[in-house]
Amino acid sequence: MSTRIMLKNVRLSYAHVWEPQAPINGGDPKYSASLIISKADTATLKMIEEKISELLKTEGPAKFGGKVPPLGSLKLPLRDGDTERDDEAYRDSMFLNASSKTRPGIVDQNVEPIIDRDEVYSGVYANVSVELYLFNVNGNRGVACGLGNIQKLRDGEALGGGAIKAESEFAVVDDDASDFLA
Repeated sequence: MSTRIMLKNVRLSYAHVWEPQAPINGGDPKYSASLIISKADTATLKMIEEKISELLKTEGPAKFGGKVPPLGSLKLPLRDGDTERDDEAYRDSMFLNASSKTRPGIVDQNVEPIIDRDEVYSGVYANVSVELYLFNVNGNRGVACGLGNIQKLRDGEALGGGAIKAESEFAVVDDDASDFLA
């Protein structure tokens, strides 16, 4: 069992939404993104915390051998950007890392599929559906976050030194061979 929720107006970081990437510690390649949520968005943060609590209460006893362990002993998906990231993009924010073996559907504001991979990147603002679920594997236990679908809302400043489009670096070259002589 799991709980699907919609996160509105979050910022994507470490967005690997077009091609899966293998985790640093090995394992199967996955589509993934870090979802940055402003601490000022108290309604969204409260909703996430409530959904985590609800999931632990309803499914935790079965998943964790009869009772829910103390929250401090579990790995939880909602993390503090001010204490866990030395990155300006995470300042005054919380974040969730979400991943999936399945490629997310990616649409624009009109719910039309986005095909141009340059349209969705680290730094873009989006609505994102995620699936919260419990895990208990090899002594690691807690709540994880699966990446669902993405709806791009608007552009944002590219994070991590985003690529410069070739169209903005070059001018049209005419067929005069003298342009190519040095």
